[in-house]
Amino acid sequence: MPYPVNSNLVQQVVRDFEARLLGGDWKPGLRLPSERALAEQLGVSRGTVREALQRLAARGLLASRQGSGIFVTDLLQAGLVPPWRQLMTAHPELRADMLEFRRVLEGAAAYFAALRALPRDLERLGELLARLREARAADARDAEAHADARFHEAIADASHNSMFRHLHNSVLTLLREHIALNNAGLREGSDAGVAQQLLAQHESICAAIMAREAVAARSAMWAHIDYVREQLERRAEPAAAAAPDAAQDVTRAAARRAE
Repeated sequence: MPYPVNSNLVQQVVRDFEARLLGGDWKPGLRLPSERALAEQLGVSRGTVREALQRLAARGLLASRQGSGIFVTDLLQAGLVPPWRQLMTAHPELRADMLEFRRVLEGAAAYFAALRALPRDLERLGELLARLREARAADARDAEAHADARFHEAIADASHNSMFRHLHNSVLTLLREHIALNNAGLREGSDAGVAQQLLAQHESICAAIMAREAVAARSAMWAHIDYVREQLERRAEPAAAAAPDAAQDVTRAAARRAE
């Protein structure tokens, strides 16, 4: 829809582009349409679009690549991810905090996804669930972890809440790593039953969203996160019980060196 000619067109176009960035329509790495195409979409001149793009580029949200076009940067994500990713790897105990955070965020996202998902969102969820099934059947663990993370990302997108989508995108790399760490931890010393249970939980979440049952979708997400937490805690108990013995071994070794 064309903007009124008596408005501050550049600022309105900037706000339109900001909404696309915050809403997740323009994701990091995306190559933007040409100035001409954007101008035609908005009903403004190419000069107006060019000025709006330059303002966003000056703020680091967009970047121009010589001969390639204009791309979305990862500035909106970069601020939250690096320190937490390092801490998560170095301190496994932080996984419990992450699961608690995910329970709140993703439970709400599933609730609103059930209420607001568009047909294309439901189609995307179905495609990702199919990938999860295929990866599980082939025991392709890397592919399974990737599809798992994308499935949760798609739910955040389907919520059509800009804050959920922005927050989820901001910690997306961390969430993917967290899911991969969890999947690896759940596979240690376990049979295929846990993996099948995880798949069944994803199927329940997807079914509730597709049925437009918001409360059931949230409950299914909570049940999934709670199951992961309980399984990880159960696997951590033997290691915790062995810790005092390990500490005593270190103390005895140090005493022997001192003799």
